[in-house]
Amino acid sequence: MRMYDLIMKKRNGGILKENEIYEMIQEYTKGNIPDYQMSAMMMAIYFNGMEEAETLALTMAMAESGDMLNLSKINGVKVDKHSTGGVGDKTSLALTPMVAALGVPVAKMSGRGLGHTGGTIDKLESFPGFSTEISTEHFIKQVNEKGIAIMGQTATLAPADKKLYALRDVTATVDQMSLIASSIMSKKLAAGADAIVLDVKTGSGAFMKEEKDAFSLANEMVRIGNGAGRRTIAVISDMDEPLGNAVGNALEVKEAIDTLKGNGPKDFTELCYTLGTYMLIAGNKAESEAEARQMLEDTVRSGKALDKLAEFIEAQGGNREDVYHPENLCKASIIEEVYADKEGYISKIACDEIGICSLILGGGRETKDSVIDLSVGLVLHAKKGDYVDKNTVLATIHGNSREKINLAKERLLKAYTITDSYNQTKEIIKGVIGI
Repeated sequence: MRMYDLIMKKRNGGILKENEIYEMIQEYTKGNIPDYQMSAMMMAIYFNGMEEAETLALTMAMAESGDMLNLSKINGVKVDKHSTGGVGDKTSLALTPMVAALGVPVAKMSGRGLGHTGGTIDKLESFPGFSTEISTEHFIKQVNEKGIAIMGQTATLAPADKKLYALRDVTATVDQMSLIASSIMSKKLAAGADAIVLDVKTGSGAFMKEEKDAFSLANEMVRIGNGAGRRTIAVISDMDEPLGNAVGNALEVKEAIDTLKGNGPKDFTELCYTLGTYMLIAGNKAESEAEARQMLEDTVRSGKALDKLAEFIEAQGGNREDVYHPENLCKASIIEEVYADKEGYISKIACDEIGICSLILGGGRETKDSVIDLSVGLVLHAKKGDYVDKNTVLATIHGNSREKINLAKERLLKAYTITDSYNQTKEIIKGVIGI
């Protein structure tokens, strides 16, 4: 195989064969294909696209470029959940204990965040002592015994994707549907689950700003997952405003705990129940959406979901009592209310700007070496459609620096658009694919 010939083939609109894609990815991962040639290939794909078979082959080649986690020793149907990310997205913290309490084994690999707020692991580390640095053997044993474990992603998981993404990031080839889908799904397939439920976000705070693009990505990923022999379902959900009310690591943990007590924000609770419904169906624990929904509501009402979170936190080094007493978790030294600066209806919230407010306060990472302040962030009290005046508290800012709070407050006020009327329909769930 000559890389030159493959580049020309793709440049001219040809279709790459499965063996050509596998060999290309293997040789690039080993360092035998230079970045400049792979950059040319990515640009050729960007302009000419990939057929369904090509996309599946690329995904599998990247998944198999490193370790493939073998979860066969875990009893039951392992269902993984993946979100394309957004502001205030703490879904795994509440969702996974719900489904684990209902007998769906949760064997999840998660990462740290780079950007607005921390990733799932950062948020979990709001519990002092909690650690995801566990061996694969411990991971499997804990899932069999407790029903749930979360470990950090290893450097050997889909290394081709990491290398390719870094290249795409600097060559303007990130936003190509097949490349996005294969990047996400290669890691999910390497993580070893039997079935996958995807939460594909759309809106101002999502990677896919337009709803039609989110549906296209969801369709692409469902095709890949099913083509790889994993039952795959995608939920398209709204990210045109922050999810729930809390944005910031420990604050999001507290909101997840409130949700497991049955007191969570309406939009966040609905998303957890929807994703949980399809995880139970994919895990063969429920035959219908209505049955699955009832099971989830019952496990929250009974307290079993909250108990499962406590069991999980304790199993990985944390103190289970912190789940029942979240007031013990870290707190910011300054808590300040921000009032609306005009009267009317909130017609828009610049979702990304709310995320940047958290970043300014120290709740996210600007570089991979940044240290996150787990205590800081914002809690929103007014969202789209709400009527406000100058006596209305828009949000509460939690911070440890007066200077940073002032910067975040200024940005927060600019993120809200307040108008004389609001007549839009708010829907957290935009659609479901693969059911």
